[in-house]
Amino acid sequence: PPSSPSIFTERPLVSAQFLWNALYKYRACEYCMRALETAEENARRLSGMPALILPHQELCKVQPELHHTCPHCQVIYCSSECRQAAWDQYHQVLCLGPSHNDPDHPINKLQDAWRSVHYPPETSSIMLMARMVATVKQALDKGHWQRLFSNFCSRAADEQEEMAHKLLGGKFQGQLASLRTLFTTALYDDHVSEWFTPDGFRALFALVGTNGQGIGTSSLSQWVHACDALALPHQQREQLDAFIDQLYKDIDKETGDFLNCEGSGLYLLQSSCNHSCVPNAEASFPDNNFLLHLSALRDIVPGEEICISYLDCCQRDRSRHSRHKILRENYLFVCSCQKCTSQVDDPDVTSEDEEEGEGDTEGDDMEDEMTDV
Repeated sequence: PPSSPSIFTERPLVSAQFLWNALYKYRACEYCMRALETAEENARRLSGMPALILPHQELCKVQPELHHTCPHCQVIYCSSECRQAAWDQYHQVLCLGPSHNDPDHPINKLQDAWRSVHYPPETSSIMLMARMVATVKQALDKGHWQRLFSNFCSRAADEQEEMAHKLLGGKFQGQLASLRTLFTTALYDDHVSEWFTPDGFRALFALVGTNGQGIGTSSLSQWVHACDALALPHQQREQLDAFIDQLYKDIDKETGDFLNCEGSGLYLLQSSCNHSCVPNAEASFPDNNFLLHLSALRDIVPGEEICISYLDCCQRDRSRHSRHKILRENYLFVCSCQKCTSQVDDPDVTSEDEEEGEGDTEGDDMEDEMTDV
């Protein structure tokens, strides 16, 4: 029904902030990816204006007084609950203790190696795989987690190669081998020994690349949404809207497109939603953390499949040929949705203006859609 468009909310089995994103001082909770900067701190950093004052600061929901650090390695959490949840699930294995700044620590070496082969705009992280291993290592019921992870779509060997090529580029064979060596040194565990073999590692890599859902969190974005919902007299509304418009222009000049804390997660329910170029649902992160909200875009009748789009709005308006090219390159499948089927006789050409933008498809556009907040 229109009054309640939410279909479900879901927490990921594992999630992780992208490594370059974290290095560039996008501060997020190590567990739930909640943005840790206040909206004003966020706006100041992104706009390059250290004296900026935001109006209506009471609308910012970030509570720095609740933030906690791990007493051993100093990573930051938005709350004691998140610190405990991380410790209980995976952080005992992944905590670097006093070695958190040691470049020779095996986990730091693994992260450095990943950053050297996977640059922004980021679409995946080796730490998602690390948290899968650490979760199984720490679990009392290891089979439970292995069964959960086995629910995610797996790929044939040739498609695994394609996914590795997409994430790592032309020299992916050698890079995959060196990442596997570092991954094994840092994390090897008998219970998931198959994940450390060449074939198993490539399969795990492809699983994360195919099923990882982009997560975007932003205290500024959350503040802007709260401002939009304010009931204000006309003149005050115009002033506030003008302030926000100017702020985004300043941010665009200083920072460009990278506004959010970004990462990815494995979501059981969301990953079972198929793609359609005319979706009836969409995923978003309105709580400023990893909690995914799947919402209906229109009325959905009983028995109708819930479909999301892996393409952004601009890409969905392109020709069938262009849409198929993007989906094949990024997700390794050919779409046969209602829209694609109805356009099956369209010529297999892309218009000139589409060709000009074609180079952008794999990076920013994909990431913007994946991490919509």
